[in-house]
Amino acid sequence: MLELGKGFAFIGRQYHLEISEKDYYIDLLFYHTKLRCYIVIELKATGFKPEYAGKLNFYLSAVDEILKTETENPTIGILLCKERDRVEAEYALRGMSQPIGIAEYKLGKAIPKNIKSELPTIEEIELATTKAIHNVDKSGK
Repeated sequence: MLELGKGFAFIGRQYHLEISEKDYYIDLLFYHTKLRCYIVIELKATGFKPEYAGKLNFYLSAVDEILKTETENPTIGILLCKERDRVEAEYALRGMSQPIGIAEYKLGKAIPKNIKSELPTIEEIELATTKAIHNVDKSGK
């Protein structure tokens, strides 16, 4: 949170949106108090794929339609991937009118080696999250 800077308010993790009687989950949803807009952050444990930009664009449109008021600015999307190819990212975003940024993240330098071995991998976290979502869907809670 501190790396995001001032003005970010956390709205939710795996933020639920129901669209056309289907469930969708935004990885992280923030609101920026100075920019007066929502910020959608999608996290990917893999390298960038062009379809990720389409999914993020879908979320931005949905948040603008469902959550944003007339006095707020358009939602901003940030896609964080393990790796990013600049040319693929440029092609994927060309023609899109939504404000979207794509960046790659590096975890290795941020976490000390003695702690890193004790933490689950990104793949393990994603698997646990996916299982939790499916369990909620099945139980209806």
